[in-house]
Amino acid sequence: MQIIKKSKIDFINNSRFTILLSGALLLAGIFSLIINNGPKLSIDFKGGTLVAVQYTKPININNLRSELKTVTINGQKFDFSTSEIKHFGNKSNVSIRIASMEDEPENFSQNFIDFLRNIYPDSLPENKDEFILLLDTLSPKIGSELSGKAIMAILYALTLILIYVSFRFEFIFAIGAIAAIAHDVIITLGIFSILGYEISLPIVAAFLTIVGYSLNDTIVIFDRIRENMKTRKKDPVAATVNKSINESLSRTIVTSLTTLMVVITLYIFGGEVIHYFSFALIIGVLVGTYSSIFVASLIVVYLQPKP
Repeated sequence: MQIIKKSKIDFINNSRFTILLSGALLLAGIFSLIINNGPKLSIDFKGGTLVAVQYTKPININNLRSELKTVTINGQKFDFSTSEIKHFGNKSNVSIRIASMEDEPENFSQNFIDFLRNIYPDSLPENKDEFILLLDTLSPKIGSELSGKAIMAILYALTLILIYVSFRFEFIFAIGAIAAIAHDVIITLGIFSILGYEISLPIVAAFLTIVGYSLNDTIVIFDRIRENMKTRKKDPVAATVNKSINESLSRTIVTSLTTLMVVITLYIFGGEVIHYFSFALIIGVLVGTYSSIFVASLIVVYLQPKP
C-alpha cells in the first residue's frame, strides 16, 4: 500500500525549519525539567502510598479534597489536600497518592482507608471488601533502587543499540540513531514535565517502547540509504539520502498511522490505568517518525566524510 507515490521532497536541503522545531521542543522540555528540579516522579520511585477506593455514588473531588485537609490518625494530624486526588475509571471511584512520610503512623494505610470510609458512610458498597480497589505502599529505599534500575535499563538499551547499528551499518549511522532516540525521549519527558504528569514504572516501559519504535523506523530508512549508496556512488550524499527517505516515506507513514490508531484507542478506551502510558506512546510515535526522517538521516549526511 502506497499513500505517497514517487515523492521528490527535498528533506535535507529544506531542513532549516525542522532544526528550529526540534531545537525549540528540546529547549522547552529541558527548561521545564530544570525549573521543576527534574521529572515529577511517582511513588514507584519516591516511595509512598497509593489508595483507590470505590463508592456507590459519584464523588466530588473538590469536596473530598476539603475533607482531607484535616486527617487525624493515631493522634497525629495530617493535611492531604495537596496530594494527587482524582477519579479512577469512573466518577464513583477515587485514587489518592500520598508521598512517603518520615513520621508515618503505624498501620497508616488501613487507618487512612477507615477514614475514607467514614467520610461518605452512606455511599459504601454492601460488601466491605469491594471498597478497596487498589492499595500499594512503597518505601523510599525501594523507590530509589527502582529509579537506579530504570536509568540503567535505558543506558543498557542505548549501548546495545550503538553496538548493533555500528556493526550492521557504520558508526556514523549509530550516532544518528542514538541522537534520534535521545531527541525522542527528551521531548517526551519534557512534555510530561510541562503538563505535570508523573513518571512511573509503566511510563519508563513506554520510554523503552519509544526507543524500540524510533529505532525500527530509523533502521528501515538507514537500510535504504545503504542500498542506494552502493548503487549511486557518484551521487552526492544528500541526494542519495533524499531519494532513500522518499522511497521509504509511504511505508513509514502507513506504519505510523496504524500504530497511532492502536495507541489512540488505548488512550480513549483503555481506562485510567494505562492512560498516561498510552499518552507517552502517542507522543513517542509522532516524534519517533519525525526524528527518523529529519534527525537521524540529517546527522548521517552532516557526518559523512567530505570527498
